[in-house]
Amino acid sequence: MTQPPISRFSVPSLKSLPEDIRTRILAVQEKTGFIPNVFLALAHRPDEFRAFFAMNDALMEKDSGLTKAEREMIVVATSAANQCHYCVIAHGAVLRIRAKNPLIADQVAINYRAADITPRQRAMIDFALKVCREAHTVDDADFETLAGHGFSQDDIWDIAAVAAFFGLSNRLAHVAAMRANEEFYVMGRLPRNAD
Repeated sequence: MTQPPISRFSVPSLKSLPEDIRTRILAVQEKTGFIPNVFLALAHRPDEFRAFFAMNDALMEKDSGLTKAEREMIVVATSAANQCHYCVIAHGAVLRIRAKNPLIADQVAINYRAADITPRQRAMIDFALKVCREAHTVDDADFETLAGHGFSQDDIWDIAAVAAFFGLSNRLAHVAAMRANEEFYVMGRLPRNAD
């Protein structure tokens, strides 16, 4: 069976890409064993690829009051709200790995209120979804609620920035009809050495 294309837009070959982008993509392939389709789809526009992944790295890889798993929870919950198939599948895989929990991504994507998460994480996702769906209604009471759960001003910025950035990502993925790699569906569901 022929696989559908990974994007509605043209996808450049690896050898045609600028050296810095090709190097980054090959490093991801070396680490994961495959090239996530988002890298190839966004390589269609090299300058935007660089800007997108610089922002992604700044938000998702830094040390802060949010764990890396919590940031992935935000991505999965807001991407589910935006019906972004690619991001729910891809970031769900990353969430399972970072949380070391094979159930968490499905729980958060379907109904985070019934998920096995802490009240602090539930408040974090409540706020992220408010930013996702109705950012114009964010007010001081939201900040007070989050502060009551131990979130700092920087943490609140991070929650909002992750939700907002992945709103952009979700919309690009929709327009491009970006296809999630099959590898993502099984990642983090079973121990690596399981058959």
